[in-house]
Amino acid sequence: MNLKDKIAEYPNFPKKGILFRDFSPVLKDPSSLSYIADEFSKHFHPKNVDVFAGIESRGFILASVLASRYNKGMIMIRKAGKLPGKTAKLAYTIEYGKDTIEIQKDILEKGQRVIIHDDLLATGGTALAAAKLVERLGGVVVGFSFIIHLSFLNGHEELLKKSENLFAIATY
Repeated sequence: MNLKDKIAEYPNFPKKGILFRDFSPVLKDPSSLSYIADEFSKHFHPKNVDVFAGIESRGFILASVLASRYNKGMIMIRKAGKLPGKTAKLAYTIEYGKDTIEIQKDILEKGQRVIIHDDLLATGGTALAAAKLVERLGGVVVGFSFIIHLSFLNGHEELLKKSENLFAIATY
């Protein structure tokens, strides 16, 4: 299956000059979802992961699918102000501005092996911030998974310093 055939393109979104690649059409196709889970299952061995961390919000969807496929847990990394209880926060730079993400402080056990998942890898800022939060709580980042990788933005370079296990299905 060529997943790129199902990924929609929106020129000049969210601002002029950006070509937004949207995997929403993939979500409505059960065979595509199954294909994605199969491809990730080939790359990440279940014995090497304890929990999947999904980055808000599109990362939640596939992190949940993968957690279910692996019979593992899933945790959420969210935008600031969205999680109850005590949280750890981190501000970072994204492609077109700044943002802050957070994770619940008691969600990970020390030494838990985490694969961080998001829909898209561009500059890597959000995934790198998520990795720093996981590590701050004592988790070990053992991989990164994405549906789409915009390789020309070189976001993978910093992530590979955290884990050499980086996998994306559709690379542009």
